[in-house]
Amino acid sequence: MFDALYISATGMQAQQLNVDTIANNLANVNTTGFKKSKVGFTDLMVREAARLMPSQEQAGILGGESRLGAGVGIVSVSKLFDMGDLKKTESAFDIAIQGEGFLEVSMPDGSSAYTRGGTFKVNSEGLLATSGGYALKPNLAIPDNAKNMQIDSEGRVRIQVAGQATPVEVGQLDLVRFTSPSGLLPQGDNLYRASPGSGEAISGKPTEDGMGSLAQGFLEGSNVKLTEEMVNLMVAQRVYEANVKVMQASDEMLGMINGLRK
Repeated sequence: MFDALYISATGMQAQQLNVDTIANNLANVNTTGFKKSKVGFTDLMVREAARLMPSQEQAGILGGESRLGAGVGIVSVSKLFDMGDLKKTESAFDIAIQGEGFLEVSMPDGSSAYTRGGTFKVNSEGLLATSGGYALKPNLAIPDNAKNMQIDSEGRVRIQVAGQATPVEVGQLDLVRFTSPSGLLPQGDNLYRASPGSGEAISGKPTEDGMGSLAQGFLEGSNVKLTEEMVNLMVAQRVYEANVKVMQASDEMLGMINGLRK
């Protein structure tokens, strides 16, 4: 019965994290480029239960081969990079990736982060950057007198400045992909960092080598499906309640034992 208390406690703790994860998914159902998270569960150590039993002859089928688990644990909280719906905005600074891939971003400490796109701007240094001001790699300078910016599906960036009739190409946006994108570490602001679980970034040009294409004037919506998350929330709540019932039943049984009189 003491074991039942601890086992049900692991179930409650695991489901609490599951509910927290689902709540974060639901909160970001309208967040541009958001990727939902999923909790992975694993059973904890299995141990011999023979010590709790009489001899094998007396126990019958519950003899020395019996096993008892020690509850449930969390094996991972991973991001699912299924593509969200594209929403047309007509803004030249809205960029989405249709298919696989990430844009590389320069962080203040010199490291790289990665984004699935979003609303970009020209930062204080005159470089094309994320809404947070982090410049895209490679650095693309956009002059102050630029009247129009065009980014084609293959990543070529052209601008038109005052006094010139023909757009001028100023650079190329490449994409990167990962062997296991679910291993990327989310940093907030639609940015991710590589980790040993994601593998090294593999660079390539859009539309080539399995990379997606760039879509200017579009934003990628969240990949959270509201009905699916609501069902997951209800299931997690019921499992949590079941673990509470186990704990209550174990507590009542212990109370009965404590109430025994000789």
